[in-house]
Amino acid sequence: MSEAEAIASNQANWDDRADIHVRSQMYDVDGFLADSTRISGVVRNDLSVLAPHLPESGVTDLSLLHLQCHIGIDTVSWARLGAADVHGLDFSPNSLRHATRIAGVDGHGITWVEGDARHASSLIDRRFAVVVTSAGTIVWLPELRAWAQSIHDLLEPGGIFMIRDDHPILGAMAFEPWEITDDYLSGGGVRTYEDSGTYTDGPREVEHVTNHEWRHSLSEVVGSLRDAGLTIETLAEFPHMDWPAFAELTPCDQGWALPEGSPRIPLTFAVVARRPRS
Repeated sequence: MSEAEAIASNQANWDDRADIHVRSQMYDVDGFLADSTRISGVVRNDLSVLAPHLPESGVTDLSLLHLQCHIGIDTVSWARLGAADVHGLDFSPNSLRHATRIAGVDGHGITWVEGDARHASSLIDRRFAVVVTSAGTIVWLPELRAWAQSIHDLLEPGGIFMIRDDHPILGAMAFEPWEITDDYLSGGGVRTYEDSGTYTDGPREVEHVTNHEWRHSLSEVVGSLRDAGLTIETLAEFPHMDWPAFAELTPCDQGWALPEGSPRIPLTFAVVARRPRS
């Protein structure tokens, strides 16, 4: 299977997931829209990483691009925090259809862009003060060099980028600790599997069950951003994550964590990088 065919297959899978996720208790779209002060848990965690690199006013009045935005709950959350001229990009047209409706009901004029995050700079003709992506994103990208270069080109001089995502060690364990069963290091090619489910609650209704993922080690993530000309300001690892990826996890303030007494391993990571001013 070619790379283009794998991405098209993933797109069909995420088009299916969008219909399930928008009805799920996990996303709770109706509750989110009913409370204009609510900020998604993902964005709360993102902001805790990003805040030390922002002005005291946070993202208020800063232009912001959200890459791989899915159904837009997190994107709207950034707008609720005061970000200006917010854009959201995703490769799933059905996800963006839901995002458009959610933002419309919420009263935010967000610009939605359909496309591959690796080529976002060719799809969006402007620069941003802030670019963000988080929670289950880069595993769907075959490589990160073009992705990192696109991020660099989309940032204003002095602009800040943040990624916070599932730690690649979990992929090496197939999200079933504690045995290593797959590659941790990048470059091993595509991982293809079939799964009719998704990470939210609700019935298993995904029709397009084939998934294609690519492993990206921390060294690849950091190296690709550095090679694109960005300056790394933060690299962090955390013992919590945004979704219950496996049965041992228990609820915590940041989402989900391993129970007390478990081996202390990273469940998520974050990188903050800045485009130099000159």
